Amino acid sequence: MYDRARAAGINFFDTAHGYTGGASETLLGQFVVAERDHLFIATKCASTGNCAPEAIAKDLDESLRRLDLDFVDLLYMHRWSDEVPLEATYEALAKMVDAGRVRHIGVSNYAAWQVMKAAGVAATFELRIETLQPMYNLVKRQAEVEMLPMCTSENIAVVPYSPLGGGLLTGKYKLGQEGRLTHDPMYKARYGQDWMHETANSLHALAAELGVSAITLAIAWVARNPAITAPILSASRSDQMQPSLDAIGFELDDETYARLTALSPTPPPATDRLEEA
Repeated sequence: MYDRARAAGINFFDTAHGYTGGASETLLGQFVVAERDHLFIATKCASTGNCAPEAIAKDLDESLRRLDLDFVDLLYMHRWSDEVPLEATYEALAKMVDAGRVRHIGVSNYAAWQVMKAAGVAATFELRIETLQPMYNLVKRQAEVEMLPMCTSENIAVVPYSPLGGGLLTGKYKLGQEGRLTHDPMYKARYGQDWMHETANSLHALAAELGVSAITLAIAWVARNPAITAPILSASRSDQMQPSLDAIGFELDDETYARLTALSPTPPPATDRLEEA
């Protein structure tokens, strides 16, 4: 999968301290060693929600050791914490940047107000939050309400995860195949509403009409939003990657984008004044 991604021109790889007991970082470290200077490596700390300085320092130490790197290009805070003062967390992150162990700071799974609150605190340490990693796909569009407009306003890059909705939008569950939505209670709850599965079915009908993979369309739809910097591509096996890679050069015209957007409910504006939408 790494080789196919590199052959397609991808140079930005995303992992996290909390993924697969460390195997994700360890394997990625083995893959990138020969061409580190040509790559942008992102990882995340505080996947458990412990944002105390000593906890995130421990996470970073372990991540760098697993990756066999001296620094990461981007370090995300994986979770928000109500337990640890933001001043303590972001002072620790600023010290990591000053020490050259981290080049850029981002956040994941933050609400818009949490991003702005954290950004204000970070600024007191001459630190900037540069990237947001939210969940965003055709059946999970809450980010459109406040997150994406905020990022556009504040010049924050947006690198969303799950553009395929945990595999729902690939169509494999319609075919009776198994995956996260059948084995993982969290994903089953996240994508368990009937209308989401109806949207997935409609996506496949449109894809068949256009002669394009539903995977390609789903990812191209995410990437088409002007607020999006780059969706995160993923697969279970290398032979599954091609439809995702095809989205890189796929030109989604206005009409098709509108048809895709109409397949799922557009969330109301933050003020809930529908007449202004």
